[in-house]
Amino acid sequence: MNKVVQRLLVFFIGLPLVICLVWFNQFHHIALHVLVFAASLLATSELYAMLAHKFSLQARPVVLIASVIIPFIAALAALLEFKVSIINYAFLFVLLLCMAYEVLSANSFENSLSHLVTSVFVIFYAGFLPSFVSRMTIHEHSREFIAFFFLMVCMCDSVAWFFGILFGKNNKGFIKASPNKSIAGFLGGFAGTMLTAFVAHLLFPEIFYGSVVKILLFGFFVAFVAIAGDLVESVIKRSAEVKDSGTIIPGRGGVLDSIDSIVFVAPVYYFGINFLF
Repeated sequence: MNKVVQRLLVFFIGLPLVICLVWFNQFHHIALHVLVFAASLLATSELYAMLAHKFSLQARPVVLIASVIIPFIAALAALLEFKVSIINYAFLFVLLLCMAYEVLSANSFENSLSHLVTSVFVIFYAGFLPSFVSRMTIHEHSREFIAFFFLMVCMCDSVAWFFGILFGKNNKGFIKASPNKSIAGFLGGFAGTMLTAFVAHLLFPEIFYGSVVKILLFGFFVAFVAIAGDLVESVIKRSAEVKDSGTIIPGRGGVLDSIDSIVFVAPVYYFGINFLF
């Protein structure tokens, strides 16, 4: 199947399914928590495999378990109405466990620094950052905030891709981390996200309240972080000398290729809605 068709199918089928899953929030969004946990597990596995091209790592099961403990605790915090601070404690706890594991398991210590640095990075990137999606489920207006979170990030990516295809042939290559990205694509990403934020304001003015300028600036900042998240993963892949993080999602590559912007935006969006709305 043509890659463009695959990408369009993921957008027009996958995104509505996720939005429906968010909107019908039985048992405190339990289905979304399961999705976040599964995405974290697969993203951890893919990131571990990429880093293994360049670094010596701790045992794979140790890193996988340590990483997914965090979204698991985040889900429990939402379902059992614990304070969200328990997620931060879980993050610190698993980091300490990884350090203790290195002390107790290493026969020689020439690769210990590599083990510790990579484990901290994987757990932070693929475990801790996705937990902010679960934190949003605790909010009073969780359905609206989470639905438009996914819509803003996906519109940034999709409109950027669409504008890049149509208008980006002669303005590519100015970002070394991702030479196929174009100025037209970046402008499209900002436009798509800001338009989605404005639609959120029109549909739910009592939730996304404030002036139009405030809403558009919020959308602009979300788009900026989403683009940064995509470029950061491009840097990781180039350094690891791999094209995609995996092959599980048609037209997009791996799970990490699809959630790179999501995990980057999640904490920024979470703090943004708590501060602004």
